[in-house]
Amino acid sequence: MKIAYATHYDIFNSRTWSRNLIGHCGTNYYKAKALERQLGALEYIGPLEESYAPIFRLLSKAKNRWHKHISKQIYYLWAEPAVNQGYAFQIEQKILQANPEIVICPDINLISYLDCKQPTVVWTDASYAGLINFYPEFSNLCKETTEQLTAMDKLTYDNCSYAIFSSEWAAQKVIDVYQVDPSKVKVIPSGANVECNRTLEDIKEIVDARPSNQCKLLFLGVDWYRKGGDIAVEVASELQKTGLNVELTIVGCQPFQNDSCPDFVVNPGFINKSTEEGLKKINKLIAESHFIIVPSRAEAYGNVFCEANSFGVPCISTNSGGIPTIIKDDLNGKVYSIDAIITEACSYIYSLFSNYYKYKELALSSFNEYQTRLNWAVATQTAKTLFMTLI
Repeated sequence: MKIAYATHYDIFNSRTWSRNLIGHCGTNYYKAKALERQLGALEYIGPLEESYAPIFRLLSKAKNRWHKHISKQIYYLWAEPAVNQGYAFQIEQKILQANPEIVICPDINLISYLDCKQPTVVWTDASYAGLINFYPEFSNLCKETTEQLTAMDKLTYDNCSYAIFSSEWAAQKVIDVYQVDPSKVKVIPSGANVECNRTLEDIKEIVDARPSNQCKLLFLGVDWYRKGGDIAVEVASELQKTGLNVELTIVGCQPFQNDSCPDFVVNPGFINKSTEEGLKKINKLIAESHFIIVPSRAEAYGNVFCEANSFGVPCISTNSGGIPTIIKDDLNGKVYSIDAIITEACSYIYSLFSNYYKYKELALSSFNEYQTRLNWAVATQTAKTLFMTLI
């Protein structure tokens, strides 16, 4: 099966990925490598150039200044049809040379204006409809950008053969908003963005090495507010009040100023996973933690939970967006409403530490969820079955 895989960025050079898109780009990298293992070598298309007339760049700069200083709304150049038509043209030229059987794009905007004879598949975490007024960077958008994103959504779902999403939430959103034929919309949970050859025996050793007299929580996130970092601190604080010895490690950001960091918090800041040293640090922190706690206010999916499960680490989060596709209550963690999580998560964690054998059972069950559902081998095997229907 000959597959083309198109991204507008360099999927093999993580140093070029912007910090706020590291998770998204990383997901698409691991997805591509897993597809290679299932299907053989892919025809990679990208990075792409932004190719449009100089007058358009001047016009877009003027629009950006207007919305930034006058309308106080967000305008995105990348949502402009001219930008994405330029991407589509470049992809079309590469397709003519490579002649693949199927074209896969992990970003909606790359398929919107694409004109080719091959079946196309968009495989992503969420539609623009799902992100608008859900993620902060997709809130308070100007009318023009909102209309452009909506148009790209519609064009993509009209043109593609399959729209694959990582969660039931995202899939149902496009069906509800755009009345897309449900037979075209598929759900395949994404895997963990880690290389994992750990066995059950390895996980048992990792779990046994965790202390039973201290609860080690780990928050991983660059976006402090959206990821609910403040809520994680509140949960840890409430646990402290029960008499449980708690340590909360915060990785990805540095939210505390001067001496405002609570005594139970360790805050190493941002750790770059794209370096060997950074990856080792992250993996060590996850393996040593009892729980990953990322109580997101808005989350399309959350690969970090899959990564945690690959180390036998249960997850605590909210029922926001696509998270419930990953976290199944009492199998690999627990999800709560945003209003109830502080009190109820505190009670849940305290109960598990009071019956520590139950914590160990949950940790091993979490690894089982990774092995059976939340890895890229399972995801791409499911995708391969779908792709076979297009040839």
